[in-house]
Amino acid sequence: MSATPETVVFLVNPASAGGTTGKRWPEIAHRAAARGLVGDALISEDSGHMTALAAQAVRDGAERLVVVGGDGTVNEVVNGVAEVAGVELAIIPRGTGWDFVRTLGIPRDLDHAIDVARDGDLREIDAGRVSYRTWAGEEAHAHFANVASAGISGAIAKRANESSKAFGGKVSYYWSTFAVFFGWQTGEMRVTVDDETREGRMIDVMVANGRFLGGGMMMCPEAEPDDGLFDVLLIGDVTKRDLLFVLPKTYKGKHLPHPRLELLRGRVVTIEAEEPLPIELDGEQPGTTPARIEAVPKALRVRVPGATGSS
Repeated sequence: MSATPETVVFLVNPASAGGTTGKRWPEIAHRAAARGLVGDALISEDSGHMTALAAQAVRDGAERLVVVGGDGTVNEVVNGVAEVAGVELAIIPRGTGWDFVRTLGIPRDLDHAIDVARDGDLREIDAGRVSYRTWAGEEAHAHFANVASAGISGAIAKRANESSKAFGGKVSYYWSTFAVFFGWQTGEMRVTVDDETREGRMIDVMVANGRFLGGGMMMCPEAEPDDGLFDVLLIGDVTKRDLLFVLPKTYKGKHLPHPRLELLRGRVVTIEAEEPLPIELDGEQPGTTPARIEAVPKALRVRVPGATGSS
């Protein structure tokens, strides 16, 4: 599909990258135009607004949505267009975590990212469809592109989002992990992955479409976003000593195998707990367990670096 001004829409989150995206947007738009990528721009006004903007852009005829923001922005756009035929996504990374784009190899460098958004290869990847409870206790549904989880990670993501990210997403998430872990009460969970069930004391269940979360932790190093399956990491009742020694290894994907961690693969995951646990979708915290998570094969079409070096 050729990119024309009539079919390209930029979806800009001005609050991303610590609020600098809004200030830099005129420069970003100018550099994109200079490299042949032009189109209308829609600017989100608050959290959640991007979902409506993405859906409206598609209804108005947009065929390529260029997301200018971070993982949370991508998540909002995905919730506006997942499973809609004929829509392409491109990403100019402007966040602090960079987790979704790491798996796909999308460059952080602005000019290179623009080049990929303009003429990178199209890759069809899976998405996740989730049923869960809102904080008010009502049943709700959402999509995610990268990782869903239930347990301590939702509380960690919440703390990281509320803390300063002046030193980057990795540092913020790292210290938030320790801060939340030392006050966390581990409970019983029941997890079913296709036809396999596990029960016991767990602090978290990670359902991964991509390999990274938390600003670069390679929690599921073999996850492939286009194989129709999730990599599901069950984290048992780990000790403080486990955390101190294992957490640094996650940044290189060297934490497996481990006696308190188990990796399963499957298409449908259900998570239940004695007490409702926070869930996390691409860094956002929309509600709690019980949750049902289903892989939706080839639900998204994303521009990625091409074999000929479009990045």
